[in-house]
Amino acid sequence: SHLFICCSFSCYVHKQLSYNPTSSPFLTLHAVRQWNNVPFFTVPLARAHGKSFAHRSDLRQAKRIVVKLGSAVVTRGDECGLALGRLASIVEQVAMLQNQGREMMIVTSGAVAFGKQRLRHEILLSQSVRQALHSGQNQLKDMSLPVLEARACAAAGQSGLMALYEAMFTQYSTCTAQILVTNLDFHDDQKRRNLKSTLHELLRMNIVPIINTNDAVVPPPEPNSDLQGVNVISIKDNDSLAARLAVEMRADLLIALSDVEGLYDSPPGSDDAKFLDTFYPGDQHSITYGTKSRVGIGGMEAKVKAALWALQGGTSVVIANGTHPKVTGHVITDIVEGKKVGTFFSEVKPAGPTVEQQTEMARSAGRTLASFEPEQRSDIICALADLLTERKDQILSANKKDMEHAVSRLSPAMVKRLSLSSSKLNSLSIGLRQIAVSSQDSVGRVLRRTRVANNLELEQITVPIGVLLVIFESRPDCLPQVSALAIASGNALLLKGGKEAANTNRILHELAQEALSIHGVKDAIQLVSTREEVEDLCRLEKMIDLIIPRGSSQLVRDIQRAAKGIPVLGHSEGICHVYVDHEASVDKAIKIIRDSKCDYPAACNAMETLLVHRELLRTPLFDQLIDMLRTEHVKIHAGPKFASYLTFSPSEVKSLRTEYGDLECCIEVVDSMQEAVDHIHKYGSSHTDVIVTENEDTAEQFLQQLDSACVFWNASSRFADGYRFGLGAEVGISTARIHARGPVGLEGLLTTKWVLRGEGHTAADFSEQGSMTYLHENLPVARVLPGRKTTS
Repeated sequence: SHLFICCSFSCYVHKQLSYNPTSSPFLTLHAVRQWNNVPFFTVPLARAHGKSFAHRSDLRQAKRIVVKLGSAVVTRGDECGLALGRLASIVEQVAMLQNQGREMMIVTSGAVAFGKQRLRHEILLSQSVRQALHSGQNQLKDMSLPVLEARACAAAGQSGLMALYEAMFTQYSTCTAQILVTNLDFHDDQKRRNLKSTLHELLRMNIVPIINTNDAVVPPPEPNSDLQGVNVISIKDNDSLAARLAVEMRADLLIALSDVEGLYDSPPGSDDAKFLDTFYPGDQHSITYGTKSRVGIGGMEAKVKAALWALQGGTSVVIANGTHPKVTGHVITDIVEGKKVGTFFSEVKPAGPTVEQQTEMARSAGRTLASFEPEQRSDIICALADLLTERKDQILSANKKDMEHAVSRLSPAMVKRLSLSSSKLNSLSIGLRQIAVSSQDSVGRVLRRTRVANNLELEQITVPIGVLLVIFESRPDCLPQVSALAIASGNALLLKGGKEAANTNRILHELAQEALSIHGVKDAIQLVSTREEVEDLCRLEKMIDLIIPRGSSQLVRDIQRAAKGIPVLGHSEGICHVYVDHEASVDKAIKIIRDSKCDYPAACNAMETLLVHRELLRTPLFDQLIDMLRTEHVKIHAGPKFASYLTFSPSEVKSLRTEYGDLECCIEVVDSMQEAVDHIHKYGSSHTDVIVTENEDTAEQFLQQLDSACVFWNASSRFADGYRFGLGAEVGISTARIHARGPVGLEGLLTTKWVLRGEGHTAADFSEQGSMTYLHENLPVARVLPGRKTTS
């Protein structure tokens, strides 16, 4: 019997669908015209069909989508029954996209596996009954199962498979319809028209068609020259079926899910196999196909041929893994959102290298850069410093274009960050020369030397981290600063700037590469100009060694979440405090608070919360502070304790942990220096915090107890900056508690390696039976240059 588990609407639709043997061996729709007046939610087509999407990010516009579920996705590992958990998560994603107004179609395998499970159960049950009757005993003997014919399994499993889909989709108030097809349905013009008409009608009614080859009657595939043109393709398997269906229905996207991540240039298990994020027509010769999946009649070669055929017909294609437990629950939605999942088939080959190729180029050139003498790296940085002033007209002209576009689209604070000037370029040039000087003693510096034993010496030496990825918003002045620090530390650099500064970033990157060309390492710094999503860059854990975000707290948080396999250096918030002690100088307090809040309110080192000792309330000092803030047009938010002292208070703060980034701040009252420290530990972000007091003991306690990256006494929070610290520049400010902390300059971009020099020593020499003993003597430290051996 065929059991349909469905909602009342779904039941009604099924009653109206019947088999018509005179027209086509698939379900056709009767009496469905009465649904013409039923309002279904749809969205307009995002584009005219005819050409596939050129970029992954365009996949968000896909309206009509075919999802092909391979046998390995649908079936269990024992090939006898369905993978219900995977199937449920796939159904949830399809239903969600359908409810967004997209038109979803499923091409599914699984009928044979489902039928095999069902028939095995029936055979076992039948054999056990006969055996019990024959022997007169309840004890059963070993029973062997006959080989089950695939067509019979398909016939037995198709109804159950459809019933399962019905039950799952019903949970999301989504209706489905089953359609079985064979090759004849596409080769016969009338049947093909009937099929398309039925599918269009189902999609119009917001129903998800579930399509499969009619494996109960389909003949075995015959070798032929199918896939040789848009109008000819033989339906050999569900790969070819999905491709043909996608083209016939003018689908925007075909998602083919299998048990592999996508395409590799050689079999995935081989050592040198490289994953292909994007595949272009004509690249077939560059890949080697491996074996087929554990189930199914197709293979990767069949998938690629079908995908290229669909691409030629105007449908974009992504082949991805639908079996991985960590991604199955969002693989389809991730693809539609344009994320880098699986292999994307594109007809548009980018003019320049891919981001993966850029990273490899940078790493290769970076290793050469790291081997240079310090003077060579210094030469490159000085050349870049000269170019910033020599080409300032070009730089400012490019910046003017960016500013003109930004004024109407960005906030005033963001526009200010974007702006460059002659004075800014001069300051940048000076900062770069400071970095050039400090680079003389960076890479290859010996930190420690130890004589482990006779003729066995150990050194700890500074070395570059590797490949840095710096992602920055606005602020194009970040590009030459970070470039100089990367050069000085011998690191390769991948830069991803915001599109709002595209013109300025382009000219500054060209200048950086021109300076690098002096010593033939132009490729050590790369600017990502392709349409790469930040989240996708954060997944290159095998290529990138450290990510440094520079921008809004939201950008930093997003990157910290996305970069699960790559360390991130930075801070997500800049909630900086200034505590005014009851023994503070009036003049110092007013001067420091004005500078900390008003000099550059959008900076991460600007004051966001002013803590005032309770004894200062209703004193001339406090009145002057309030008057100064009002004069500077600073909006004041009252903390809970401060509000309790006032009859008419400013608006009470919503959260004591707020980074305003503007002419706004919170004022709160504390009873002591210790309470100020406790408040900062609870609500601060470990960035920069200041005490204003004339009491040295109080100040020292504050400096010692507070666990922030920067703690100041009687100085503005705005000093938390690499240039002001004398580092030349900074790649950012880190609030982490390992590696670099505070403004991160040259030293923060270095790590270490251990070099051991011996003469045939073995660990066994130092065992109880060995002839040697450890000495572990500290030796004088001397600088080691690349390629040279140190001397004591």
